[in-house]
Amino acid sequence: MAKTINWEGRIGRRLRLRDLHVFFTVLQHRSMAKAAQELGVTQPAVSRAIADLEHTLGVLLLDRSPRGVEPTIYGRALLKRGNAAFDELRQGVRDIEFLTDPTVGEVRIGCQETIAAAILPPVMQHFSREYPRVVLYVEQLSWSASSLDLPSLSDRGLDLVIVRSEKPRADKKLPDELHAETLFHDQLVVAAGRQTHWARRRKIDIAELINEPWILPYPNSWNYAELAEAFQSRGLDMPRLRSVALSTHIRINLLAAGPHITTFANSVMGLYADRFSLKALPVDLPIRPWPVLMVTVKNRTLSPVVELFIEHLRDFTRSVGAEQ
Repeated sequence: MAKTINWEGRIGRRLRLRDLHVFFTVLQHRSMAKAAQELGVTQPAVSRAIADLEHTLGVLLLDRSPRGVEPTIYGRALLKRGNAAFDELRQGVRDIEFLTDPTVGEVRIGCQETIAAAILPPVMQHFSREYPRVVLYVEQLSWSASSLDLPSLSDRGLDLVIVRSEKPRADKKLPDELHAETLFHDQLVVAAGRQTHWARRRKIDIAELINEPWILPYPNSWNYAELAEAFQSRGLDMPRLRSVALSTHIRINLLAAGPHITTFANSVMGLYADRFSLKALPVDLPIRPWPVLMVTVKNRTLSPVVELFIEHLRDFTRSVGAEQ
């Protein structure tokens, strides 16, 4: 017969939020000693809190292994649901703050470097003008975030993530707890400084650029793969690269100062072309969807101030998509 736990008599009166917080901290550090140090309590106090939880639930929550403390199957279940419960409590506090004063709060955003360099700044500027007391936290995600493996979002450390999907959505396996919304489809363009002779041309065959000083992101990037296909369609190998850099700012500054050529998302050019005297060259590239996605956690109640930011983001990206 399946084991049942009486909520009112055993859980509702005995399960303490403090003990759950201790449990989460132990799993975060995989160590009771490290958890005690972070919480500012003794290790016996941490052990006692875990023992109280296990006694209340009637199951073993933690195992010791060579890698440290790990959750049992019961511990993993409590971690998953407990994180969601704590997150809802945090969101409730944030909602109360917003209702008390709708001009304060915080938004936690994760994004890739190209998003941080092009799409996010104008949204943040406009939003901050309207809500100057809202704090916008931006966490720059690694390039691998394009795989839609987003632990910071799944763990509810972020409110939303903005990311480029390097392959069509059908080729991606989105974790069940996440929801992705396509904000717009970007395009890849070949770019150079306006001081170069290429900027004066009305039509350029990509074969003419094979000996130019190219600077590109890494070979496993979408930019690199699309450019390689364009050269291969003409029976040509990729040009020898002068430099390799993921950083949008490095490539922009090299183009502005010298003869380099690179590829950018069209949204990047929209923000920086006039500022740094750059030009999108008239080169035919394969036209494929390059979705820019906003990813959130399913069934999660976002705070009103996060919803406001999302509306600002949608408004801006609608205008970007209309210009493509």
